[in-house]
This record gives sequence, structure tokens and C-alpha cells, in this order.
Amino acid sequence: MSAPARVRIGVFGTGAVAQAVHLPLLAKRADLFEVVSLCDLSRATLDAVGVRYGVSPGRRFGSLDELLAVGGIDAVMILSSGSHAAAAAAAAHAGLPVFCEKPLAYTLAETEALAEARLALGYMKLYDPAVVRAREIVQERSPARSVEVTVLHPSAASQLAHAGPLPAATDVPAETRARLRDESDALAERALGPAARELGRLYTDVLLGSVVHDLAVVRDLVGDPVRIDHAETWGETSVAILATLPGEARLSIRWHYLEGYPAYREEVAVHDERGTVAVVFPSPYLLHAPTVLTVTEAEGGAVRTVRFRSTDEAFERELAAFHGLVTTGAPPASGVAEGRADIVTCQAVARRLAEQRGLELGGEALRG
Repeated sequence: MSAPARVRIGVFGTGAVAQAVHLPLLAKRADLFEVVSLCDLSRATLDAVGVRYGVSPGRRFGSLDELLAVGGIDAVMILSSGSHAAAAAAAAHAGLPVFCEKPLAYTLAETEALAEARLALGYMKLYDPAVVRAREIVQERSPARSVEVTVLHPSAASQLAHAGPLPAATDVPAETRARLRDESDALAERALGPAARELGRLYTDVLLGSVVHDLAVVRDLVGDPVRIDHAETWGETSVAILATLPGEARLSIRWHYLEGYPAYREEVAVHDERGTVAVVFPSPYLLHAPTVLTVTEAEGGAVRTVRFRSTDEAFERELAAFHGLVTTGAPPASGVAEGRADIVTCQAVARRLAEQRGLELGGEALRG
């Protein structure tokens, strides 16, 4: 039976990003969605968010299993932290389409249970009109020579400051937090083996937690890396990756965590014989802040620069696309296959880092 035009949503994870981005947009698009169930480990956060969005106490749950057992929903949004594979598999097993924030998983093995899932992966930048236009332009031009990515990443608190005070999960027991971290560390060890002791958090929190957004955009514009040529870190909060792309183009990614940096900045630039196609993104949490596409090329012996500014919110377009997946089966811009591809790439980066540092590598990364 097909889902109704207005999709009843169960939301798993009501943390800061859910409160600042996803839930306000779900409320804005009440023509497409109705939030009927919420789930979180923090009862205080759960109740505060439930009151704000009119979700009755009987539809607020402390576990995803409870939410799925009660039913009455058409789809699930997974917005919790950490690996999302187990939650996504549980929702898919219940026969529900899934919207899954990144990362999809920490290991390839986790994704095996998702082979048949109807799943949209939360790479919202792929829905940004500036990225859509950039892809059209890149595909019309000569092959890319290189792609350069720079990310300047201040603290999450500074990026979310505009949203005002948000209910915090201060009531989750320390032993629960420790258990979740142990589970995350165990998955990182399955991915990297002994090297996870030094590289685990970098792998889960930086590569799979942030760099995957840039990998998704690069894939959309040029393709997935075919080889990781070099990787290094310095200052514990900067990562550099050099890779080869299809057609022998080269990729350079420089990702920097700069806690006090004045504003988030992310740029993806594609260079070819004709010029440059560059997209500059603002903080993802500033809804409707403009993304700027700049195209530079030669014209009549001069330089022509054209700018395209988009304030059409990528997160909102992503939600509309998820509605299409639920109601008509329309394929999303990214799903399980793309999530797996990014795990492969991130494990290859970790492999290069382990080689550079002389670390013992194991797990999936060793076999990759």
C-alpha cells in the first residue's frame, strides 16, 4: 500500500542539529510531513522537543525499538550521532523508508543488512541548486584537470549559536555514554584494526563525520577517487588528502578544525582547460544562507566571471526528495551505494595515514 501524500514521520535523535535544522523544516513543510513520533536517550530533550512540536507524551520513546513497535508512521528519520547502520536496518526491517544522516556506517560489514533498504543518505549539498548547476557546467566542459577542496571548520557551538539555547542532553547517564563510545570504538577497530587506537576518532568523527560531504560533492561533479596517493595530519586537527580521480584528474582536500575561526567556509573548485568552476558553501546550519557558484573562463581575450547565488535551502530540497522516495519510490541523490563508496575511500585514507605513521593496520582497511 502506498503511503499518503502527507508522510507520518518518526524521528530518532532530537539533538542540536535536529532541533536547529531538520525539525524546523519538517514543521515548515507540513504539507508534506507530520512528525508523529520522537525518540531520544535524553528524556529531558525528548520532552522539550515534544512539547515544541506538539508530539504527545505517548508518542515519545526512549528507544527506536519502542517507536517501531508502536507503529503509526510511514517513514523514519535517523538523526542520532554515531554509526547509523543498526538503526537504519531496524527501520528497514520494519518495512519503512529511511532518511539517514551521515555517516551511514563505520564499517562495510554493517551495510550488508541495508542492501534492500529504501534509504536516502543525508548528503544535502547534492540538492543545493549551486551544486546542481555546477554539475551541469562541469559535464559540458573539457575533462577536469584537478579538484581542490578547502574546509575551515569552527566549533559546532559557534555554528549553532544563531539558533539560540537548545535543550541539551544532560540527563543521559555516564555509563550509557561510555557504552556508546565503546561501541563506536569497537566498530572503528573492525574497520582499522590496531591502528584504530590512534586513528579511530579521526576516522569516525572527521573523515566519516565531515569529509564525506566533500567526497559526495566531488563524486557528483567528477567521480569517486580511484586511488588515495597521500594523506597526512598535523596539529591533530588538520587533514590533507591527495587522490587520483577518473581521467587522471587530481584531488586535493585540506580540512582544518579551527575552533575560534570566525565563520565556517567550504570551497570545492574544479579546474580544467577552460577555467574554474567553484562552489563556496556557508555553514550548513545557517538555513537559506547563500551558496555561491563562480565560473571563470576566457572570453575574447579577456576574463569572464559569472556568479550564481542560491538561497534555496538544500536541506529543504532534500526533505522534498525524501518525500518522493516514500510516496513514489523516486530514487534519492545518494543512498546505500554512495555511503559504502565513502567508507571505502575513508578506509583508504586511514590506510595511507597508518603507513605514514608506521601503525599496525588490520580489519577491513587492511583487506581493502
